[in-house]
Amino acid sequence: MESCAAVEKEVDKVITKFSAINDHSQRIIGDVIISVEKLRASIAEVPSEEQLTPTQIEVLHDAMAKAKDKLQRLTTEHRDLHGTVSKVGKAIDRNFIGDFTATSRTDVFQSEHNVVLLNKIMAQHFYRQGMDDVADTLITESGLTSEEIQPEPYAELHRIWEAIHNHNLLPALEWATRYSAELDARNSTLEFKLHRLAFMQILNGGIHAQTEAITYARTNFAKFVKRFEKEIQILMGTLIYLPNGIQNSPYKYLMAPEMWVEAADVFLKDACALLGINKDSPLSVVVNAGCTALPALLNLKQVMQSRQVTGIWNGRDELPIEIDLDPEHRFHSIFACPILRQQSSEDNPPMKLLCGHVISRDALSKLSNGPILNNTFRLKCPYCPMEQCPSDAKLIYF
Repeated sequence: MESCAAVEKEVDKVITKFSAINDHSQRIIGDVIISVEKLRASIAEVPSEEQLTPTQIEVLHDAMAKAKDKLQRLTTEHRDLHGTVSKVGKAIDRNFIGDFTATSRTDVFQSEHNVVLLNKIMAQHFYRQGMDDVADTLITESGLTSEEIQPEPYAELHRIWEAIHNHNLLPALEWATRYSAELDARNSTLEFKLHRLAFMQILNGGIHAQTEAITYARTNFAKFVKRFEKEIQILMGTLIYLPNGIQNSPYKYLMAPEMWVEAADVFLKDACALLGINKDSPLSVVVNAGCTALPALLNLKQVMQSRQVTGIWNGRDELPIEIDLDPEHRFHSIFACPILRQQSSEDNPPMKLLCGHVISRDALSKLSNGPILNNTFRLKCPYCPMEQCPSDAKLIYF
């Protein structure tokens, strides 16, 4: 975002300068045209058989010199504008690095197994987005089989999500009716919000749609009275303003575009939770997480290259720094040893001491001065004064 902001700042400078030059040039050209028109009218008053007087010739030369001077100034300003435009390109080169290979492991996709996994994830992503033809072509060209791609109902959900954005509620209402019991069990607001939008769509027909709207409310809002009594009362209040139009009433917010966006997002969230699938495809999650981490990795890589220690990165199967991702990209608990400042792993799992404090197995081994075998050795917890035997530590799982 900082890179985009830096480039946007240079673009704003170009736009501002271009607008200023445009206004100035229009004004100067207008003045030159007026001056030339006046001069031509003055010359036209002189009879054709008579020659211009020295005074008239001097006035003509002076007018031509002023016009030439103004046009030269316009040329100079235009040249300066080119310099400002070139700074945008330099800002892009400075803030956006085209070669990202320095932050990647080139050996990752040399394994056929990893390439197959990547093709599967890409095909699944295209299926989720409703791009079946692209996914089928990828499967054919990569040598995969359709059986290797696990089918997901996400493609149907995505089409319904798009239909809601296009103000077509019929597919969403049919889906919500089919899963009405499951949605009620989850205390979901989806079904009510869809019926609310459908009710407001009917009211768009004006006073002539009043009977249809009342019939729809009686048919579909009865089951929501206990949970959404106040909201239903508000919907009934809209009927008073039908003669003047809902857009001219205090309830016009019920027809705002934000209501449709909210309903679409609630549908996608609740539907994915109900069917047990991820809202975002693995490919999009990885790409978004990578974009978040990329600036910090590029800065680190430059420092490592300047100090000639790039081999440290390639020699370990983990990132050299901690990347702080937003909560949407956190899918499991992570334990970092407070002693060694290392993330736990299968070879170095977290261990709970008798006092309740947790450290890594490597830290426990170091504090025990060797393998955890001696039952006579008493270990003092590094966080509290409790002494205990290292062998009493228990392996815990998150």
